[in-house]
Amino acid sequence: MKEKEIEELNKKIIGENKDQEIVLGNGSVHSTMILIGEAPGAKEVEAKLPFVGQAGKHLEEFLNILELDRKELYITNTVKFRPTRISSKTGGKINRAPSKKEIESFKEYLFDEIDMIGPKVIVTLGNVPLKTIIGNENAKIGDLHGKNDKVNIKNREYNLFPLYHPAAVIYRRELKEVYMEDLKKLKNFKERIIKD
Repeated sequence: MKEKEIEELNKKIIGENKDQEIVLGNGSVHSTMILIGEAPGAKEVEAKLPFVGQAGKHLEEFLNILELDRKELYITNTVKFRPTRISSKTGGKINRAPSKKEIESFKEYLFDEIDMIGPKVIVTLGNVPLKTIIGNENAKIGDLHGKNDKVNIKNREYNLFPLYHPAAVIYRRELKEVYMEDLKKLKNFKERIIKD
């Protein structure tokens, strides 16, 4: 049932975004936890999977701490294609943050995805998914990371657990300790929630 719903949604996403290389959500549709990133990068577009390459290495660490297998999770992105700009140094394509318009155009898909999966916990990775999920442009991951909250999507209440994006740890080494602490909090929270 869920598989069929997600399949139909994915067809719609691809059909309505024919001019883009779409990277769809991936994983168990029966997962109790959904991970939401910002947008795919070059490696994700190549593999047609979210969170591979450098981001995938950090995801492995994430999964080890939570004692989860990737197959047990459902992983998706706020925006389903790679937003790029031209590098002034190389002249090649490089990643950029998605625009408000791009985020808005994929928001309904994301909410449908969450509604179909029906997880017990939504984990947002970074500012873009956090702001999208809570509907607050002024929200900052620096203020909300590692704290459980509630969020209402399509008239259903979910547990929300915002985390820094794993890539943020690459660029800001001082976040590593904070990120690890947050993962431990998420692990404890997940164990409590899943038992209930």
